[in-house]
Amino acid sequence: MRKFVPVVFTAALTASLLPAAAAAETLQWGQCPQGIVRAGLECATLDVPLDYRNPGGREIEIAISRLSSADPAKRRGVLLTNTGGPGGEGLAYPAVLRDNLKLPREVLDTYDIIGMDPRGVAHSTPVTCDLTPEQWITNIPLYARDSADVSEQAEQAKVVAEQCGKSATASLLPHITTANTARDLDRVREALGETTVSFFGRSYGTYLGSVYTTLFPHRSDRFLLDSATGPGGWDAEFSRKFGEGFEDRFPDFARFVAERPEYGLGDTPAKVTAKYFDLAARLDATPRPEGVNGQLFRQVTFARFYFDEEFPWLAAAWQALDTGKPLPEAGAALAPAPSDNYLASQLHVICNDSDWPEAIGTYQRNVAIDRIRHPMFGAAAASITPCAFWPSEPVEPPVRITGRGPSNVLIVQNQRDPATPLAGARKLRAAFGHRARMITADEGGHLTYLFKDNPCATELTTAFLVTGERPRHDTAC
Repeated sequence: MRKFVPVVFTAALTASLLPAAAAAETLQWGQCPQGIVRAGLECATLDVPLDYRNPGGREIEIAISRLSSADPAKRRGVLLTNTGGPGGEGLAYPAVLRDNLKLPREVLDTYDIIGMDPRGVAHSTPVTCDLTPEQWITNIPLYARDSADVSEQAEQAKVVAEQCGKSATASLLPHITTANTARDLDRVREALGETTVSFFGRSYGTYLGSVYTTLFPHRSDRFLLDSATGPGGWDAEFSRKFGEGFEDRFPDFARFVAERPEYGLGDTPAKVTAKYFDLAARLDATPRPEGVNGQLFRQVTFARFYFDEEFPWLAAAWQALDTGKPLPEAGAALAPAPSDNYLASQLHVICNDSDWPEAIGTYQRNVAIDRIRHPMFGAAAASITPCAFWPSEPVEPPVRITGRGPSNVLIVQNQRDPATPLAGARKLRAAFGHRARMITADEGGHLTYLFKDNPCATELTTAFLVTGERPRHDTAC
C-alpha cells in the first residue's frame, strides 16, 4: 500500500567570554564531495573548536564551499549562506542559488558565495541519534486529540532523547548550537581573510544570521534574513506558532479549492474550512487502510502549505479521502523519510538552544489551550517533543537579539507563512530596533526572495545585496 506520511519541515555570551581569535587557517580549495560537484563550485574543510569555551581543546571539521564572483572587478566580498532547518545541508547551495533559483547576475558579480554544512550536519562532523524512519518521521508533533495522546507522544519522545544521549556522537551533543555555529561562521570569515562578511539566511537561517550579527556586529556587512523565526529561534514559543501559521495560510488554499468545483470540496472558503474539520473527524474515527488517520491528514495538509505549487496535489488528496478513492501519487513533499542526520542535528540545535519545559502536564495544558485558540493545528504545534527529555542542559544562555550594532539588517517576510509566521518576524524586527528594516510581501507560503513573483520585494532585496541600500521605512509589497 502507498504510505501517506508527513515530512520534516524544511529555528549571548558577553564579550569577555568570547575566545581570542586563533591564527587564520589556510584553506585548501578543491573538488567537492561526490554528489555536490557543480560547475564553478569548490570545497574545503576547516577545523574549529568543539567547545569555544576551551578553544585549545578538541576540534571538529566544518565543510564549506565557494562560488567565486562572476566578475572579480565588481566583487565586494563574501556572502555566507544558510538554507534553514536547522539541519539543512549547504555545500551545494551557492550553485543552487545560481542555477535553480536564478540569483540575479549583479548579486553573483558582487560576492563570492559561501556554502556550509553547519556543525553536526552531513560533511561537517555529523551527529546521529540512530533514528529509524518509523520512529520519528516528523519534527513537529502529531495532532494531540486529548491528554492521552500527549502522554503517548511523551513516551516516544523520551526514547528519542535517550538515543541521542547514548549515540556514538553523544560527546558532541551539548555543543551543537546556533551560537557555536555562528562562531564557526566567524572562523570561516577569518580563514577567508575577510574583515567583514555579508549573510543570506532563510527560515531557521534567519536566527543563525541574527545570532552572528549580534555576537559579531562590527564584522557584519549586509545581512538578509528571509522568513524569520523570531528573536528566540526555534524555542517552545516558536513551536506553538505553527498553529497560528496554519491558520494564516489556510485561506489561500480554501480560495484555491473553492474556485475549482472539480474537486467537490466546497464552492466557498467557508465550505472548504468545514470540509477540513469534517475530514479530520472522519479519519480520527475511521482511519484509511493505508494508515491515514486524522493526525496524518492534518500533518500533511500543513506540509503542503509551504508552496502554492503543492495545492493541486493536496486538493486531489482531500478529494480522494473524501470519496474513498485511491490517493494520488506522492510528490516531492512526501518523499522518503529524512535521514537520521537531518533530524538528529535538528534536534541537537533546537533542544540545546533554549531550556524547554520538562513537565508533561505543561504540554497537556498548552495543547488544551491551543486546541481552542488555533483549532485547526494548535494541538499539534503545542505538543511535546524530545526537547522535554533532552539529556543535556544548555551550556550557555540564549543569545539575546538587540539593537546594538550597525544598521545593516533587512528582513523579508510573506504575510501568510505557515512555517515562520508574520508575528515572529515582527518580533525580530522589534528586537533589532534601528538595526533593521522589514519588507512584508502580500504573499502566502514559505520563503520570499527568489520564490515569489513579487517585483516590489524582489527588486528591493536585490538592491540591498548589491548596493546596501534599504527602504527608508518598513515597506509593504
